[in-house]
Formats: sequence, structure tokens, C-alpha cells
Amino acid sequence: MPRWADENVLLGFDTADDAGVYKLTAELALVQTVDFFTPIVDDPYTFGAIAAANSLSDVYAMGGRPISSLSILAWPAKGDTEDLSAILKGGAEKMREAGCSILGGHSVSNDEIMFGYAVTGLVHPARYKPNAGARAGDALVFTKSVGTGVIATALKRGIAADEHVAASMRQMLTLNRAACEAMLLFDVHGCTDVTGFGLIGHAREMALASRVTLEIAVDAVRFLAGAVEYARQGAVPGGLKNNREFASCAVESRRELPREIEDLLYDPQTSGGLLISLPPDQAEPLEQALPGAYRIGRAVTRQEKAIVLI
Repeated sequence: MPRWADENVLLGFDTADDAGVYKLTAELALVQTVDFFTPIVDDPYTFGAIAAANSLSDVYAMGGRPISSLSILAWPAKGDTEDLSAILKGGAEKMREAGCSILGGHSVSNDEIMFGYAVTGLVHPARYKPNAGARAGDALVFTKSVGTGVIATALKRGIAADEHVAASMRQMLTLNRAACEAMLLFDVHGCTDVTGFGLIGHAREMALASRVTLEIAVDAVRFLAGAVEYARQGAVPGGLKNNREFASCAVESRRELPREIEDLLYDPQTSGGLLISLPPDQAEPLEQALPGAYRIGRAVTRQEKAIVLI
């Protein structure tokens, strides 16, 4: 893409970060992001709410506070308007939960349904949390479980248990607001949210941007109930295969992993958790401040590979 100098651009697309940051004043900067996708659950209201939570996540990953949004919609010309209404309502109510106003949006006629938001947030210019901030010696803390992509694929194949789908939806509907507020109490060096590129894909981005290697303790990673079994049965989304093809060259595994576990490390997540890099003595206090957060590894001096599985 063409580039030109703008001293107010604090964070652009150079480091594959979650959102851009644009300085307005010495005390205020904008955080901007956009995300939309096709339905991943059957219920239209839930799909709309998940799309909103997922779009908001990038602002939270930067340590920002979302304030406004614009909806993005692709809808079949002869689509069911009741379903459309439910999608918009689900998204609007999740945005209201986040305290983020919807100012409008744009829609196009399209055979395939797609929905999401462009979101704007606020952050102090000196306090945003880039993915490039991880330092050797830092602990890595993660805030959600992995497996939403595999469970969504199992649902499409008709093999997913209702309770597993419900648990996955609850996680996807959970805003990363509490995680953001908790991490801002500590000396966080770097942060990214784990979404479409999977845990390894986003960890790779953090490692490369920070010029460190991230060691991930595979046994520490938590998976959603049912995800391991569905992966074992081959309920693997196409995005997972793409993630592996793209990112596996940056990974060294120092142990034998079952195929289903390796698959899940590349599983594309929707409204996934925050991967946080901070001093090791602050990892446990963060876990105590945010129930459900847990340590999965550490950052070390850059080695041959960006990611090492231990």
C-alpha cells in the first residue's frame, strides 16, 4: 500500500496490529478497527451479538474504550427481513452493553450474508497496548479458551452437542471489556486478541513485531468442552488449514503433539481472548484480578523460530 508521513499516526498497518491509533491531542488518540464475517451460528440474534463483540474486541486489545460504530451489512435482496431485524437487534444490544453508540452504517445486496462493524475508540496516546511490546522475560497470560472454529464446524456437520455449542456461544458473546479493564491495572507491555488467525497466528504476529520468541506451554492452553473430540473427528474449518499453511513455518515444536491438539492451536477464533505480555511477577495478580485468565507461556530472546511449543 502507498505510504506517506503523518506524525499523528501512532500505529498503522506495519506490525499487523489489531487496530490503528491516531493522535488527536497530547492526551487523546483514536483507536479504529473494522471486522465482519458470515454467520457462524444458526440464531440470527446471537450472530448479530457475536459479530458486535468480535468487532469491539480489537479496541479492547489496544487498551481502548469503544465509543462509536458503523454497521456493515451484506444481505440477499430477497432475504428474510425478520432474520435481518434480529441480527441488527442482537448487534445493537451488544453495542449498548459496551456503551458504544451506533451512528449508522452501510448495506449492499449480496447473495451471501455478512455482518459486522467499524468501531472507533479512545485511548491515551502513551498508554495504548500494541502487539509489538512484548519483552524477553515477560509472562504470557490468556483470557479465554480455544475451539470456537472447530465447534462451529461441528455444528454445521450436525455432530455438536447442544451444551458444547451453548458454552462456545457464551464465550463468544463475552466482551473483552473486563479483560481490558483488568490488564490496565498492570504494567502490560503488549497485547493482541486471538481471532481469525488462531492462537499461533496471532502469537506469531506478536513475536515478530516484538522481535522475541514466544514459548507456549501446550498443556496449559485451555480448550472449550467438546473441541478436542470434534477436532479428532475431523471437524476442521478451512480457516484452520489456511492458518497452518501460513504460520507453521514460524513454529518449532519440542514435543510430539496429537494431531487434534495441534489443529486447535491454529483454530480460527471468533471474539477470542486477549493474549497479554507483562512482567512475570504480575501474572498471578492479573489472574486474580480477572477470573478465567491463565498463564500459557513466556517471551524469550529471539531464537530461530518465532513460536516454540513446549
